[in-house]
Amino acid sequence: QVQLVESGGGLVQAGGSLRLSCVASGGTFGDYTIGWFRQVPGKEREFVAAIRWSDGRTFYSDSVKGRFTISRNNAKNTVVYVQMDILKPEDTAVYYCAADPQRRLGVRVYDYDSWGQGTQVTVSS
Repeated sequence: QVQLVESGGGLVQAGGSLRLSCVASGGTFGDYTIGWFRQVPGKEREFVAAIRWSDGRTFYSDSVKGRFTISRNNAKNTVVYVQMDILKPEDTAVYYCAADPQRRLGVRVYDYDSWGQGTQVTVSS
């Protein structure tokens, strides 16, 4: 199984931007779909976006469509990004990346086998 590490979280004002990175070790993303999820205390983990490495196809939740962009680093097939623009206080959460070796564009937590430890994003109003 590939291991995942997220980075890039932090504190930002509403309307600002952040870019999160998900880096793989012990393998590459070539045979995976990579998803981003987020979670706030007391709530279920929520799907944000996904990208299938093999064809670059992407999928977004309605809550982030048009504001977030998921992309891959074609020079390094071990890095996936999510560019988050026009951030809102309700985007505050711990953000996780996850890998699906079956290469679905799944939106459910159990579609994904490997998870990172998460990175905190806080958006102030």
